[in-house]
Amino acid sequence: VQLQASGGGLVQAGGSLRLSCVASGFTLDYYDIAWFRQAPGKEREVVSCIRNTRSSDGSTLYAGSVKGRFTMSRDSAKNTVYLQMNSLEPEDTAVYYCATDCNTGPGVLWGQGTQVTVSS
Repeated sequence: VQLQASGGGLVQAGGSLRLSCVASGFTLDYYDIAWFRQAPGKEREVVSCIRNTRSSDGSTLYAGSVKGRFTMSRDSAKNTVYLQMNSLEPEDTAVYYCATDCNTGPGVLWGQGTQVTVSS
């Protein structure tokens, strides 16, 4: 049972990246899935969350700092969630993690993190 995040990299301000989070050993659709990020010297913060489709409506939520620029989506056939990041800013530089909950806490499964660096 694991999450595998990928897709990070170095991009100039204004550019785009798409992060992927693939689940193995369980069905992503049954869980709320979130993207978090942690910048150097800062606390981990939630970026976006997509509700499960088993007991919820599959809707998405975004932090105010990324609303209108980031889009989170699911591909049930691939057991994968994505985070499309457009109009990237240097302030978006962080390690991005996917997780099996929109809130941190015990029992949450975390992916290994993928580095996103936005140059000015």
